[in-house]
Amino acid sequence: MQGELAEILAEYEGEKGALIPILQKVQGKFGYLSEKAVSEIAKFSRMSESEIFGVASFYAQFYFARRGEHTVKVCLGTACHVRGGERILDEVKRELGIESGGTTEDYKFSLERVACFGSCALAPVMVIDKNVYGRMTIAKAKDILAEYH
Repeated sequence: MQGELAEILAEYEGEKGALIPILQKVQGKFGYLSEKAVSEIAKFSRMSESEIFGVASFYAQFYFARRGEHTVKVCLGTACHVRGGERILDEVKRELGIESGGTTEDYKFSLERVACFGSCALAPVMVIDKNVYGRMTIAKAKDILAEYH
């Protein structure tokens, strides 16, 4: 990790205001922002670790724990909720054996509940990675998850 992190940081040498792109690139490479990465970014940026953490924790896109290979998101916006989104989420939690915000022990899946995807016409909606699955049923959710195992 050390060499790869140094390569990323070297790309931003002398640039001011590059913290967000650095965080994005580091997370893109390693999947999350580890304590070691935050420490190195702080040294590079001449900021404290708490400042780096403060900036990164402000944005929902940054994670401080290792994430799963696949991210499963279940919409619980109004249309999805009315059409059974909560039941879909409950089934996904049962299938994966984790709660919302969790990651499976084998790091295969991370699960998130989302307020709205803006795909109300397809409600209820589940998204795995960048694949959108609409008009979800419990049976469809189980079948789709099985495809990713």
